[in-house]
Amino acid sequence: MTRRDTAEGMGSVRWAFRCGSWTPSRCDWLFAARCIQREEKERIGQFVFAKDAKSAMAGCCSGGLSARGWVSPGQSSDWRGLPEGSLTWRHRPRFIILHLHVVSSGSGGAWSFNLSHQGDYAVLAAEQGLQVGVDIMKNTMPGSKSVSEFFRIMTRQFTAYEWSIIQSAAADHRQLAAFYRHWALKESFIKAIGTGLDFDLQRAEFHLPSEPPSQDQVLRQTKMHLDGKEEGDWIFEESLLDVDHHVAVALGPADKPDSAPRPSSLSPPTTFTLLSFSELVASASPLTEEDPAYWDSFEIKAEAPQRQRETHVSR
Repeated sequence: MTRRDTAEGMGSVRWAFRCGSWTPSRCDWLFAARCIQREEKERIGQFVFAKDAKSAMAGCCSGGLSARGWVSPGQSSDWRGLPEGSLTWRHRPRFIILHLHVVSSGSGGAWSFNLSHQGDYAVLAAEQGLQVGVDIMKNTMPGSKSVSEFFRIMTRQFTAYEWSIIQSAAADHRQLAAFYRHWALKESFIKAIGTGLDFDLQRAEFHLPSEPPSQDQVLRQTKMHLDGKEEGDWIFEESLLDVDHHVAVALGPADKPDSAPRPSSLSPPTTFTLLSFSELVASASPLTEEDPAYWDSFEIKAEAPQRQRETHVSR
């Protein structure tokens, strides 16, 4: 059974790739570079550090290759052969955040994809017939700033109620974990609706269940209040990839009547499937010729800044 067969059978896909521990060979790196759009390849080549380049490459592969894997039978599997309007680039802030639609010939409607990468992972969520947004956050200490100073800078991003929940924990590391959980939820929503940085984050207030997210199950109990009113047309999934990485998925109505998701009509939530590099590029079709110099420039990059502070937040 192919990845596409699995997807079409259940109406949703959750994939993850651990780019933080990926050590690409020359062959792997050059093959991946051939399978993404030329402008993305050039952008990735400009990263100073290998860690950032690997994360961006994984993000491009996750979005681009999966889209080619879901093109309807009879259509080309190449980006250049897709019918006009089948792909929609919603917004692309830092690194790459891709939101696209692939027209489906089935009764379930179009597939919506969204991806994100931060910390050690790139993640992709796909849903048929619904809008989808996904965001991943790694629990890290806030660089050279204290937790209190970091929160002061971010004050305007959360409501008073949300800050009361975030700061209710006694220990700094638990407050940070709550902060990143709220942040992932907000990002997943604004990515699903495609508004980007123009959206006032205080408009969306999240009310969390008492049960914390975990690695072995997905929560769907979180509620969103939009402009002060509980929003019943959106469902949020929360889970952990590992103890340090929180993922939120937003599911909302597509641009048609009666398309709002209902818990009873959705497939049971599934955890993210961790893909190997070979699985990630299983349906890849090269778009460009091999460029040996691209490996040479990548190989000499330092992995990360020497003094980078990546202290994780322990639970």
